[in-house]
Order: sequence, then C-alpha cells, then structure tokens
Amino acid sequence: MSSRKSSSRPTPSDSQDSVPANDSAVVIEGVELKLAHAYQAPGDWIGQAEILKQLLACWITVDETDLPLTPRLLGSPGVGKTQLAIAAAKQQGVPLYIYQCTADTRPEDLLITPVLSRGGEIAYHASPLVSAMIRGGVCVLDEGNRMNEKSWASLAPLFDNRRYVESIVAGITIPASPDFRAAVTMNQDESTFEIPDYILSRLQPTLQVGFPNKQDEMAILQYHLPFAEPEMLALTVEFLQHSHELKLDFSPRDGINLLRFAIKRMAQDKDHPVAHEDAWQEALEKCLGEDAVDLESLAERRRRTLGGDSVPLGLADLFFDADDPLHPDRDDDDDDLD
Repeated sequence: MSSRKSSSRPTPSDSQDSVPANDSAVVIEGVELKLAHAYQAPGDWIGQAEILKQLLACWITVDETDLPLTPRLLGSPGVGKTQLAIAAAKQQGVPLYIYQCTADTRPEDLLITPVLSRGGEIAYHASPLVSAMIRGGVCVLDEGNRMNEKSWASLAPLFDNRRYVESIVAGITIPASPDFRAAVTMNQDESTFEIPDYILSRLQPTLQVGFPNKQDEMAILQYHLPFAEPEMLALTVEFLQHSHELKLDFSPRDGINLLRFAIKRMAQDKDHPVAHEDAWQEALEKCLGEDAVDLESLAERRRRTLGGDSVPLGLADLFFDADDPLHPDRDDDDDDLD
C-alpha cells in the first residue's frame, strides 16, 4: 500500500508493528483488547475506473514524512460508495473493516467498549476502526455524516498528523499502524448531521461517486444477478438510465432489488407463470413506489417542490394577488384585444 518502508512516527506511546489478522487480541499499555473480525466478501468494482484510481492515490505515501489522506466518498444512496472502498482495500490485499455510523453512535462505540465477561471481569472489545488501526488495515466509516459531533471529535487526532485515539473507557492511548488507511462514505440526503469544519478539513479530498453509464449498469446487474433473463435486465437498465437523465435518485441497488422481486414472483408459481413485463411492473411499484411508474411526472413534481418553476417576485407581488386588477404588472386581456 505504501511506497516507503514502514517507520515509526512520534506518537503518545511506542508505535507497534502491524498485528497479524489472525490474532484475536493484543495488549496495549497493559490492557488486553479483543479485536474485531475483518470483513470477508468479494470486492469487485465495475466501471468508473478513474474514481478507484483516485481513492487508491489517497492511500499512497511518497516519503517517510508523508501521510495518507482520508477521503470522503459522496454520492446518492445505492451508487456503490461502500463497494468502491471495499474494492480498493481488496486490491491492496489488506484487512478490511467497516463501521456503520448512526445518529446515536457514541465515542466509546467508535473506539473501545467494555463488556462484562462470564467470570465477572471487564473485557475490552476494540471496534472495527481500532482493530484496523492496530492491524494496519483499512476502515470504512460508512455513512459518516449520520454521526454527531461528539463522536467525530474523538477521531480528530487520528485523522491529522498525530495518528492516535484516546480511550477514556480503557484509559489508554492507541497509536495507528503506519499501514492504517481509512475512507468515509457520505450520503447526500436531508437525514444527516452537518459535519464541523475542523473535521471536514481532515477528510480530504472529496470524491464524487456518480451513476454508472448504460454499459456499466448492465454489467453491474449481470454481476449481482447472473440468473436474470436478458429481457428483464434490459427493462431495468432502460428504466435506471432514464431516471438518471431526469436527475432522479434511483440507483443500481434499486434496480437489483426490483429485479430480485420480479424474478421471485415469476418463480413462485410455475404452473401459472407471470408474464415478464407484468412481474417487472409489479416489482417496480412495490419496490420503488407508484410514483416510479411515470418518471416524467415524478421529476416534474420534484422540480416544483425544489422551486424549479417559481417565478421571481417583484415588490407589487407582496401587496397584490397575481389576478388582482390593481396589480401594476398584470397583463389585461382587454389591452391585448385593443
């Protein structure tokens, strides 16, 4: 992952070497930590090769004094932000950990959690993030902008040149391995927190993950649903591409779920098979809602909701209705006739 030899950096305690992924526990400052299991799953990335190269570039170090970057991966839900980070970690051949951020995530959830063992003693369990720090792996903080500022504050020293975290629960300071890397995925919707500037300045650069083109979208669906019939795949890709053109947020994940339901409905009763188009149409309504049947109307309603068709108001509009005869800017039909 790095173009330099691993070297120790100034940290609050002596920097430990990377711990093998098969070690289940490690001792730091006299405290034994039980480490989390690495994520195990296929990590293929289809299409958009440039964004994958950009992410991998963030994790390169070019000098002994250089530090890796921690990028933000932005995009609509379902476009593959997490899969992109998984693919990058798999390509590097390092342990991968994923932490799902939520609105009620606490600092101790991010770092170390005390657990009462059967013998009545306290056992300390390291989070996926801390496990990645210790083992020298990659940690993906998934949907990071759902997390509150107090939790983000506990990670501030990790994502600058200090490269450590402090656990108040365990009373220890944990330095990150030189091989530790991280990325943060963020959804673009209204149900998220505003991340403070001092954290955003540490999460750079911003990599925008967009919707795939037609060929890539077809390849993605075929990869996840190799048993789907070509006709069903074609219907779904055309629908998704049309939604992208209209600036709607239907994603490859939506297409996969839609197809899965349609295929299951067709296989449910083999004596009375459901027609391809009927099953697909039913799946569209059940998975994405009745509004998804007419994409143009849905796009128009959303534009109006966002104020896309609003007419600029003048001073007279504050005092007169648009059809008021006394409105100074009203176009009178009688004048037009004259």
